[in-house]
Amino acid sequence: MAAPQRPTRSTPHRTPAAPAKESVRVRVHALLRSRITSLELLPGAPLSENELAAELDVSRTPVREALILLGEESLVDVFPKLGTFVSRISVDAVLEAQFMREALELAALRETVKRADAEDIAALRTILDTQRATLTAADPDAFFEEDEAFHRRLMEASGHRTLWRTVTTAKAHLDRARRLSLPLPHRIEDLIAEHTAVVDALERRDAASAEKALRGHLQGVFDDIGTIQANHPELFTEPHGRTLPARPRVHPGLRA
Repeated sequence: MAAPQRPTRSTPHRTPAAPAKESVRVRVHALLRSRITSLELLPGAPLSENELAAELDVSRTPVREALILLGEESLVDVFPKLGTFVSRISVDAVLEAQFMREALELAALRETVKRADAEDIAALRTILDTQRATLTAADPDAFFEEDEAFHRRLMEASGHRTLWRTVTTAKAHLDRARRLSLPLPHRIEDLIAEHTAVVDALERRDAASAEKALRGHLQGVFDDIGTIQANHPELFTEPHGRTLPARPRVHPGLRA
């Protein structure tokens, strides 16, 4: 009779050091990026490696690496002998991000008009209802998150489910300007009306009207940037009053 086999002894699982280090850096970068784009850390705010490491309970290395990445995204500036600071908002960077976002969202919308089903329309209208609730609650931060949810869902309905990640990565300066625009009179009401016009056209499968409404909505930054720059000149790199590109009105009742 054959002797019973001994059970093999399993080796305890050990997470490789490099991936663990990588995950800490990714987490620190994501957190600091979120604080910058949400204006929790205002443009011009100093950033101390030591203080951030202590606050986040990590070593200085992942903080330093995260700050380098943020510098590559033009979200922090390093001045020798002075320190590291949150970068001020660049109007050129805002307009460049808006250009890219408009191109990608309009391209995706053409596919969404063809593909969107009743579930997609219902999901978008649910988001619109939530946006109206944030307006009633006077909560611009909550509205911003629902604004993001609306555009993400609109792009996902095109079938290009990872495209929103590309847009998000490129629009950090634009997001800071968008947040500054929300307290402007009637701005959130206008945005909700613009979103509604897009969904109404989408439900009718009216590609031309949907595209016109979305383009006008996205180009609202051209109307807002001068005002918020005048209201908060200390947050911008460029002096107020630089010439912005002109654009035609695209839809009665929409920001054009």
